[in-house]
Amino acid sequence: MSGGLGKLEELYSGIRFGQFVSVGAVGATAETIVVAILTAGYGVLPQLAKAVGAEVSITLMFLINDRWTFSEAGAAGWLPRIRRYLKSHLVRAGGLVVGFAVLTALTSWTDVTLVVAGADLWPTVANAIGIGCGMLLNYLTEGLFTWRVGAE
Repeated sequence: MSGGLGKLEELYSGIRFGQFVSVGAVGATAETIVVAILTAGYGVLPQLAKAVGAEVSITLMFLINDRWTFSEAGAAGWLPRIRRYLKSHLVRAGGLVVGFAVLTALTSWTDVTLVVAGADLWPTVANAIGIGCGMLLNYLTEGLFTWRVGAE
């Protein structure tokens, strides 16, 4: 397929999107665990905890997506893989901006707490909401830019 519409049609694959969402769930779980441990366990600021969790998550998701979701899209070899890894970080910056904005809005501009077993888990919930908001943007940019789905 050629042109932007053809690329979008290839990304519309229910199987590929399901794989991406599954990988995203793994990444979101990893990030959420890191955020919860750092904020509830060590008192780290939510934004700093998110930065650490996001790096863990992005790296984990890239590795899984490269071997599974987009395994047929992208040149073989270490140098192309490193380029894709760097591109993945670049394009996921958009998703991170959305995630940080949502996290900040929900933790700084609201007076919400969610105390469970003595720990405030609201930053963890707010982070999960932000992750969900950035997912579609990440899917499109990863497919089109990082792995170049539909590229001739």
